[in-house]
Amino acid sequence: MRSASAFLPAASFAALAALVAAGSLNGLDQWAIDHLMPGAHFTNKEASLRAALIPFYSVRWSSPWSVAVEIVTLPASFFVALALTAWRSRLLALAVIAATAAETLCKHTLYRPPLHHGQLHIVGFDASYPSGHTLRTLLVAAAFAHPLAAVWAVASLVLLELGGWHVPTDIAGGALLAALALLGARALGGRRLLGGRP
Repeated sequence: MRSASAFLPAASFAALAALVAAGSLNGLDQWAIDHLMPGAHFTNKEASLRAALIPFYSVRWSSPWSVAVEIVTLPASFFVALALTAWRSRLLALAVIAATAAETLCKHTLYRPPLHHGQLHIVGFDASYPSGHTLRTLLVAAAFAHPLAAVWAVASLVLLELGGWHVPTDIAGGALLAALALLGARALGGRRLLGGRP
């Protein structure tokens, strides 16, 4: 039964990855760039691993959007998310590590056709699927299983979009990968996953 429950998010993640790589959803992502990212600051440079791992490494202090996204999503940065989930559950900490490894593998193998801001090719979105901040946000929120954690998670995902960090398909991919990681952790830890330290 558990393997059957994991099939839907796994198949959805793979199907979405294929659509992203083919450019089939570029219209949606381009629309979001044009209409849903008031806080974006696009360049033609690739995103660095340091910026993804080190909180506040790439913050633009002159931009309220940049500061807001960095502060609100701080618990979803890799090392902070790892510490928070390990505090609540060793299995969820392992899920953070495994899901982040899968995210990194995807970003090194899956490329979408170019997205643009005017004439500027947004190189950072070429290999931004799936969103690691999204998957870690959802894993941290699951670790605490509290209404305030759910509010924080929603605010984080909205800011990732409005701040121009990720397009909608990246966020959807991160959510599907988080669902897979949670199902895997639950399969290993059973019902005690969110109640103790299995």
